[in-house]
Amino acid sequence: MTTHPPATLAQALANAQTGGLARLDAQMLLLHALDRPPHDRAWLLTHDTDPLDGATARRFTTLVQRRQAGEPLAYLTGVKEFHGLSLQVDRRVLDPRPDTETLVQWAIDALDLQASAPAPAGAQPHRRVIDLGTGSGAIALAVKHARREAEVMAVDVSADALAVASANAKRLGLAVHFLQGSWLQSASGRFDVIASNPPYVAAGDPHLAALTHEPLQALVSGPDGLDDIRRILQQAPDHLNPGGWLLLEHGWDQAASVRKLLGRAGFEKVQSRLDLAGIERCSGGQWSPGTTAGA
Repeated sequence: MTTHPPATLAQALANAQTGGLARLDAQMLLLHALDRPPHDRAWLLTHDTDPLDGATARRFTTLVQRRQAGEPLAYLTGVKEFHGLSLQVDRRVLDPRPDTETLVQWAIDALDLQASAPAPAGAQPHRRVIDLGTGSGAIALAVKHARREAEVMAVDVSADALAVASANAKRLGLAVHFLQGSWLQSASGRFDVIASNPPYVAAGDPHLAALTHEPLQALVSGPDGLDDIRRILQQAPDHLNPGGWLLLEHGWDQAASVRKLLGRAGFEKVQSRLDLAGIERCSGGQWSPGTTAGA
């Protein structure tokens, strides 16, 4: 970036891209520096010759430098689009990834499947979903937005994360019930779908170096990255309706291991789903009370 303020919006964007920033990131940051909404990219094109005042140029330069240092774009702008929702995010929560929309869609599909089938004996009549480790509330809010009739709960051990998620729910007008606790320990009753994007990065994974701006406790889970998934698997059977589904997001190379854990825990119809890049990103299974774990 030049040390002199660029004369126009177009020059500011060009300088940022010359410094190695992606065009979309540069546009989002310039809109934020200008206090314009993030969907206003067309406005930038029609005002590219507008002059950029010194204060805004300095603000934009600072944002660009922070992005170049690896800080997530969502933390810099305070907003992330996820499954058709505009979420407010900051350093208290993970930056929601597009890959997690795979988990959301599977949860919606599982709910629809449950709704079309007669309720098994012992099942509660209302469709209930719980999102474990909700963070910004992304999964729970997306499911509630898509299926308003569902009862949706969300859990996180972090009070800071719950503050972010609750604020998102209030702003979006979505009635999600939030609980503080470790996985299912604070939840009561049974659910038709338990969905979770838990920590799944192995301690010592070299990729952690690129994630230093995000909360470590939401990323790392033991030597192989599967400690929290194991805990969820231990707790889930006592909180699933007959025929209910446990759906888990995991790392790009963990699908086979998670399917094996699901099978050993007694889940049936164990399978995985692909993310937008064609990677097995989520694995899940259906709970049948008569199944013997480890069979």
